[in-house]
Amino acid sequence: MSYTYAPITGKGFFIRLANTIDSFILSIGNAISWLNVVLVLVILAQVILRYVFGLGQIFLEEAQWHLYAVLVMFGIAYGVVDNAHIRMDLIYSSRSERTKEWIELFGQLFFVMPLSLILFLKGIDLVESAWRVNEGSPSPGGLPWRWAIKAVLPVSMLLYLLASITRTIRSITHIFSPKAR
Repeated sequence: MSYTYAPITGKGFFIRLANTIDSFILSIGNAISWLNVVLVLVILAQVILRYVFGLGQIFLEEAQWHLYAVLVMFGIAYGVVDNAHIRMDLIYSSRSERTKEWIELFGQLFFVMPLSLILFLKGIDLVESAWRVNEGSPSPGGLPWRWAIKAVLPVSMLLYLLASITRTIRSITHIFSPKAR
């Protein structure tokens, strides 16, 4: 089942909701993908400053890690919507389409949704505590507002949870559609 995103066909409320959420997540992912350009520029600036001028900049190094974090964390939900997420392909690939959807449904319900919900809730606690103490980088010259990067965790996990819900709707739709039998 290797395909890229295609909206679910049908007229039901949940199908329309899933397609709307998927489109929203894909547009966020496409917008955030432009951070790759920013990341390359930050790396280039850091390399030039360090190796040409002998100046190391802590904030550029931290900015790299923050940009990586944003790209990876938001890329998770995008991968679920685009069906490009990691699974046990050795076991998965030899199964029928219907069995694959059952495996997908089980994985989403019992692994992905609970994990994303727990990380979402814990992420809110992290952001709140960082905001309360105005946490910043412990390094001199580092980036302030550590709460901003910590906010990526609950926001991306909320998107991951939403992507998991839409993936569950897709699996249920496929499993129980008359043409899937």
